[in-house]
Amino acid sequence: MKILIVENEIYLSQSISNKLGEMGHVCESAATVKDAMKLNTYDAVLLSTNLAGQNIYPLIEKYKNAIIILMVSYISNDTVTKPLQAGADDYILKPFMIEELTRKLNHLHDYISYKKENETYKSYIEHVLKKDSSHTITNNTKFPLLLKVNYQKVADAIVFEYAKNFNESFVFISLEDNDALEQISKISDDELIYIINFQNIKNSQKTKVLAAIENKRAILSTTDLSESIESMEVMEVKNDEGVFEKGEILSIENYVKYIITKYQSKFPDTELSKKLGISRKSLWEKRKRYGISKKK
Repeated sequence: MKILIVENEIYLSQSISNKLGEMGHVCESAATVKDAMKLNTYDAVLLSTNLAGQNIYPLIEKYKNAIIILMVSYISNDTVTKPLQAGADDYILKPFMIEELTRKLNHLHDYISYKKENETYKSYIEHVLKKDSSHTITNNTKFPLLLKVNYQKVADAIVFEYAKNFNESFVFISLEDNDALEQISKISDDELIYIINFQNIKNSQKTKVLAAIENKRAILSTTDLSESIESMEVMEVKNDEGVFEKGEILSIENYVKYIITKYQSKFPDTELSKKLGISRKSLWEKRKRYGISKKK
């Protein structure tokens, strides 16, 4: 990391700089707020609150996008509370071990990185899964829940909206994973699980999945609207816009996969392969390649 040390005790500043430099960090020092304000951008700022007569708040504002750790001789409103409220991230009490300082730096660096990454994913998900259905999961919804949709993204949007509204995370599992049942078994009953691709597994496997989620807070998604499970709460969402009316252009492979998955229960293999313009052998090979299980 590129680190700015703002400290008027020259020996302390130099000592911190040398030790951090040995760990691979690039350090620059400033003895006054005025000097520090002239410098460039940094990943982190180590800011002493013992700068007599100097206003540190413009510095906190200037480097608000960097990690700011206060170096304090004692704890008070002026040295800790107010600077933290102004935007500083943490503080460390002098004298301190360099290991404690680096632990704080690394922790804050990871935290900020994960936070930015999470915000990016969140923005992308909200963009991709723009909800256009009035159906909503509420805190009165009973689990496990069977979510029947004719378009997978509709189910995804409903589940992500629920997670956002109730500030709840969930475990995502695809039944196309070979260890899906093992994943389900490791999840506690109070955790929320979102399970997809129920339509792609055999009936014998479906029985095992239903038994595994019987007492769990699970949302089970299927694109087979004919699916019926008497023991489960059911929410059916039929979107009149098909996958091709939503402005999406699929690759040839994804188109074939979509058609096989959607229509294999409605047409025999001979007719389905004929409609796709391929042989029955090719249809079998594509099922194997795409991991699509034919229902029995």
